Order: sequence, then C-alpha cells, then structure tokens
Amino acid sequence: MKLNTFNRIVWLCGFLAFTTVAFAQPADLSKELYKATGIADSLKENANAVIRYSSDEILIKGAGKAVLKHYKLVTILNDKADYEARFQIGYNRKYDVVNSIFMRVYNADGVLLKKYYKSDMYDGLAYDDATLVTDDRYLGIKHTIASYPITIETGYEEDLSSFLDLGSWNIQNSETSVQTSVCKVSADPSIGFRYSCKNVKLAPQKGNKDNLETYTWQVKNLKAEKPEDDVPEWCVAKRIAFAANQFQFMGIPGDFSSWQSYGKWQSALNADVCSLPEARAEEIRKMTADLKTDKEKAKFLYKYMQQNMRYVSIQLGIGGLKPFPATFVDQKKYGDCKALTNYMYALLKAVNIPSYYAEVNAGTNKEPADPAFPYDPFDHVILCLPLKGDTTWLECTSNRQPFGKLGPFTENRRALLVTENGGMLVNTPKSSMADNVFNSETHIALNEDGSAKATVKILSTGEYRDLYMEMKSNSNDDQKAFLIRSLKLKQPSVFDIKDGADENDVKEVDLALEYDKFYDMAAGDKQFYRPRVLDIWTAAIPSLEKRRSDFFFEHPLQKKCTTVIDVPAGYTVESLPVNVNLKFSYGNYDVTYAYDAAKNQVTSIANFNIINNRIPAAKYTEMQVYMDNVLKAQNKKLVIRRKAS
Repeated sequence: MKLNTFNRIVWLCGFLAFTTVAFAQPADLSKELYKATGIADSLKENANAVIRYSSDEILIKGAGKAVLKHYKLVTILNDKADYEARFQIGYNRKYDVVNSIFMRVYNADGVLLKKYYKSDMYDGLAYDDATLVTDDRYLGIKHTIASYPITIETGYEEDLSSFLDLGSWNIQNSETSVQTSVCKVSADPSIGFRYSCKNVKLAPQKGNKDNLETYTWQVKNLKAEKPEDDVPEWCVAKRIAFAANQFQFMGIPGDFSSWQSYGKWQSALNADVCSLPEARAEEIRKMTADLKTDKEKAKFLYKYMQQNMRYVSIQLGIGGLKPFPATFVDQKKYGDCKALTNYMYALLKAVNIPSYYAEVNAGTNKEPADPAFPYDPFDHVILCLPLKGDTTWLECTSNRQPFGKLGPFTENRRALLVTENGGMLVNTPKSSMADNVFNSETHIALNEDGSAKATVKILSTGEYRDLYMEMKSNSNDDQKAFLIRSLKLKQPSVFDIKDGADENDVKEVDLALEYDKFYDMAAGDKQFYRPRVLDIWTAAIPSLEKRRSDFFFEHPLQKKCTTVIDVPAGYTVESLPVNVNLKFSYGNYDVTYAYDAAKNQVTSIANFNIINNRIPAAKYTEMQVYMDNVLKAQNKKLVIRRKAS
C-alpha cells in the first residue's frame, strides 16, 4: 500500500469535515451554538450528531506548499456518534508542522467541562500489522463521554511543504446533520487548482484576493439521512474533491494536469529501480529456458515470486510512491505492493516480456478513478501484462492468488498504467459468476431415532477459495464458528474439519458431522426435517419503501448444493418439498427434489447465481422479494413416516 499526503491516517473527531485539515474559534460564533437546546427538531431527526458549525480554509501558496485550517463544533446526541469525541491526525515530521491543536468539551447547557491541547495528545507511529517501517506519525486523544448530549469543539492548523493532491471537503457523514459548514480555498493561479463535486451539486462563490483565486462553498441545515446497507460510501457521501495541476511531493516536482503527465512523473520515479543485474537476469532466463510461450514463462515467474517473497509495508520518504529497487527485493525476499510489483516487472523484463506498473484504488467495490478529474485516489499497485490477445493482470502481494486473477480487491475499476508514454487509465477485468464458485456435496444418513451422520465436501474457487484458504489459519473453534455462521449449519454434536487439497485453484474442505437429533419435529410416526445441513443462501434483504442507492454484492457468484439423504430402514417418504424455480433480473435460484424408493434415498440439487454484483436501485424491491422467496423455499420440510407393520 502507498500513502499520499492527504490520505494518511487522519481523523478529527471521527471524520473531518475536511479530509486532512485548527485554529482559534471564529470570532463571531454565537454562544447559542454551544447549547444543545438550540438544535432544531428537523436536524435531530435520524441524526446521531449535529455539526453546529465547521470551517475549513486551505491556502495553496505554490506546488507542495499549503496551509490547512480546520474548526469544528459538533453536538453528540447519543453513543452511536462517540467517534466524534476522538481526535486523531496523521502527519509527517519532515514535511508537516501541526500547530494550534485544541479540543474543548461542553455540556448540554454550553458550559465548558474540559480542555485538551497538543501536549495532552499521544504522538505515535502510524502503522498497521503489515507495516515494517514508516515515516508517518499521528497525534491522538479521546474524550470519554459521561452523558448526552455533549458538544465537542476542535481545531488545528497544519503547514505542509509536500503534497500530491488536496484531498476532499467531506460535507456530511451518515446519520449526521449539518447546521452550517463552510469551506474556502485560496490558491496561487499558477498551480492550476481544480475541484470536482461528488454526489452533490454545489457551486462555489469565486473571487480574487491578494493575487490569489478564491473559492467558497457553504451549506446550511442539511438533514441527516438514514444509511442504506450494502452501498459503498463513495456512492453516497457528499464531498468536493480538490486537486492541483502542479505539485511537489517530498521534494520532487510534478505535473498532474492529465493522467498522462502524472504517469510520466511516476515512470521517472521507477526508472532506476526496475532492473536486475545482468548476471541475475541471466539466471532468470535459464530458469525459463524450457518454457515455450510468454504466458508460460510469466506464470512460472509469478509462482516463483509467490513462493520466495513476502509482503510487508514500507513507508519511508518518497517510498510511499517510489518502489524499492528490484535488487533489494531479490536479496531481502520481501517488499510492499510497489516493490513486489516492480520486482515482478523486473523478472519479466529479464526474459523480454513487457509489462506495466499499474496504480489502483484497492478494496471491495472501491471508487474508480475519474477520467475527467486527474488526482490521486490510488493506494495499491498491481501489474498488467499486455500478452498478445490475452491481457493478464497480476496481484503481486498475495502468495495464493491464482495467476491472472485479481478478485474484488482490485477488479472492475480503472487503473493507471505507467507506460513509456506516460499514464493511461484502463479498466481492470470484471469477474463473472463462474470465477467465484461454491459447490457442496452432502451425504446424510438418518437413523430411526432422529440422529444422523453427515459428510460435506466443499469445492471452491475465486473468493470462496480465498475465504477457505484464509480460514485454515484460524483455530479449530474459530473455524467451526465461522462455518456454522456463514453456512447456517445445523449445530452438530460432533464436528470434524479436514483441510483438503488446493489443486488447479480449486480448494477442498471436508466436514464430518454427527447429530443427536437431526429432525426439527416428530409427531406420532412422522419426522419433519430440514432436508440439508447447510443453506445455499443465508442473507435476508430488508424491505424498503424506496431504495435511494444501488445495492452492491462483493462479487458475482455461482453456488450449487447437492444433498443425498438416506432414509432409515423402516421409514418411507411421506412428502417432499416442492421443486422451486425463481428468477430476478440479476440472478436465479432453483431446487429439485427426487425420491428413489428402491434406494430409499432423497436427492436434492439447488443452484443459486448472482450474475452482477451491482444491482440498480430501481431493481431493489424485485431483488428483495426474490431473496425473501429463496429463504422461504429453503424452509420447506421433508416428511418421513414409519412404514406400517
């Protein structure tokens, strides 16, 4: 992962009104704003917090030179907005100076309860479990809330001498209303300041002052909205993104007026680190000498990298954007996404296979880059191989990702190829339901007393494979809990898990289950069963009067569950669940049941498919009804009865 100046670890009382921007209290701020009683009822509706007043000022003095000032007064109505009482801001000691930091706490009547300053804050390294070393740090403090409502006042000022882009003004967060919020940008005309409105139409008041271009945005009395499930924040969050054509990042100037010009800047950063020494390159050529095609060689070298290198995050100096040399990775056997991708590039270069370093925004259903608004949304790097008639993408940080498969982490969005001619936005591939397959084969042996033994074989590909590969690193108890929850397994009395093979990118997991009582109910000579040990689909979709946003699954999917049930001797089938065939615009479900009297066996085959991971809001109700019917279909019972003597 790479971190740019503004997308570091940065929070101010949860989320900043400005992504990275405190200074003293505005002189004309009314004292009534500190009192919770002054909040209009309309702003309390659906709100956990109310922004009483916020002000963000950005002075862009030149490329890489900016002063950010932030002030915020927020009333917290309940514990769901406790994040607003946390102050955490990331910074870099070499290029950031943070001053005038304060946090003040007021009770419901506007009486000052507590003051915090910079000296009260924790100052630590900003890293996660995968980060080995970093230059990035953070300042943080948290106020413990005793009663509600409570008002938090925060502010600070940051002087920057390095930036790549200028982040965003986040206007409104989920379940938060806004009484008044103002953002003002003053920019040297020579840097080419730009902005782009996201999920909002809000024109600035433009002007000129002291030879600077000025832009001022203001919002008032924005009511809180109830959040909708399963929609990425970027699809709904009201914000205005900022950028500048001219930048300077950690001492290196650049041009961001186009994707092409930025790509040239990145290409220059990579130029002296993307080759292996000739002796090592010759060794690589010998390793692949018996392979005939470029694809065979690329697949071999990808597996070699996966088996010999490991991922760690390194954030030192320009290292947030510049890869460590390929020779470093070759010798040390580790690197971050930039270094490993660059190393794979160097391996391919050694055998004369061209490839492109590609920057991308990583994470499931993350925001794609905007072709019309060049800026830096990227936090990850992958590799693109323009093989003849078969463009192939490689995720270089995973030691188990199949060759040529990206998965939801980076698929179906725009990536910036760093080419010899500069940057070029291209679409990463989109997986189909056939790429993410879950297939289970279950055999259940029923006993006359209602007990049962069952075996389950799970075969999985794509994201399901990744899920079960990840699962095996957990404790046995955690694996059982995960399987019971995710598959809606009927709780067994004996539960054994066997980690099966992973061949041809198909992962096998085998389960052995025993039940003291498998039936749901017994009445007289009849027993009623759920005719399976797991459900093919488990998620209920809530009913809504009107869906505002598109609904997102993590990925398309294809599931099949085959179940064979041995009916106990002395029993026969009284009734089978009815066969069901359901469809909606983006998926289908069917299940069939058959009884073989000669074998005294019931066989069911269920299929469930989601064709596209993004469902338009207009199709939400259709999908909700469909999903509800799928769950109902799975609740139908198999009834067996004792044979007459």
